[in-house]
Amino acid sequence: MHAYLTEEHEIFRRALRRFLENEAAPRFEQWEREKLIPREFWLKMGSQGYLCPSVPEQYGGAGVDFSYSAVINEELERIGSGMTGIGLHSDIVIPYLLSYGSQEQKQKWLPRCVTGEVITAIAMTEPGAGSDLAGIRTTAVRDGDSYIINGQKTFITNGYQADLILVVCKTDPNANPPHQGMSLVFVEADSLGFSRGRKLEKVGQHSSDTAELFFDNCRVDASNLLGEQGAGFRYLTEKLQQERLMVAISAQVTAERSLELTKEYVKTRKAFGQPISRFQNTRFKIAELATMAEIGRTFLDQLIARHIAGEDIVTQVSMAKWWSTDMAKTVIGECLQLHGGYGYMEEYEIARRYRDVAVMSIYAGTNEIMKTIIAKSVL
Repeated sequence: MHAYLTEEHEIFRRALRRFLENEAAPRFEQWEREKLIPREFWLKMGSQGYLCPSVPEQYGGAGVDFSYSAVINEELERIGSGMTGIGLHSDIVIPYLLSYGSQEQKQKWLPRCVTGEVITAIAMTEPGAGSDLAGIRTTAVRDGDSYIINGQKTFITNGYQADLILVVCKTDPNANPPHQGMSLVFVEADSLGFSRGRKLEKVGQHSSDTAELFFDNCRVDASNLLGEQGAGFRYLTEKLQQERLMVAISAQVTAERSLELTKEYVKTRKAFGQPISRFQNTRFKIAELATMAEIGRTFLDQLIARHIAGEDIVTQVSMAKWWSTDMAKTVIGECLQLHGGYGYMEEYEIARRYRDVAVMSIYAGTNEIMKTIIAKSVL
């Protein structure tokens, strides 16, 4: 039980966990091989009310606060880090539409986002611009009642099957400073001039479909502009707090899950005639890892509570994002070591956890960027 949770959340968690154990866990390895979570599962999530919980009831959602999103994303991470695209849809892309979208845009897209009929993605990163968002080169030029978009995006989660993509682009390439010329424009997948590349081959998180996107004189209606032209960078900075908090949640849960797996393994694995859990080195390692996970959980939970309360905690969330992801990499690396040779075998979950955690310190802003944000605030 945590400060932001009630008995109602626990009832909700138990129901969600049963659903995922029945519908996701038995199929997850297949999804990893296919490098895709099938649309059928998205629709099942939507039918049970597990997508976009923050969407108001008038658009088909539950209209609840971020506490339910925290529960959902924790349970998805327990299945596997490759489920991350669902959280991105519900709690990273949809908040932009809720906060800055027009009434027409909300009515058009939100109900189908809630049901899973429309899958969303956000296209920020380009081959030559990642953490330096002001350096993007994709342009959106106004042409009458349309925008003409040209450019390329890469490493886009949900990119292979997304129906609606929120594209970060330059509507004023000559703006000074450059970030003042950035805007956000929705592109529907059937738009003329839009195409996708192949599913990208990644080290881990295989079931999270990731693709390159191409815009070749892609024409979209001017009404697809999100909010004000030129306000894109401000919108992004306002929403990155929740995105980075989501990464910290994933890192925390994968560390906790890896520790669970390892505690069970060392109790049953025998060496020199006794369980390896009886060796002092094993006991000390488990004590260290459990302490790190507990500290991470304590810090994370109070940040979730403060985020729900509407506090500006950009600096603290940046701390959590880098510390939690680095902590998770350390914990999982030690857990794999305690598994010995079996830890390097794909049939053991710890091997997948080891692969999947690596990118968490990179996406949503690298940990080096997080330290830059922290230093700017602290100093």
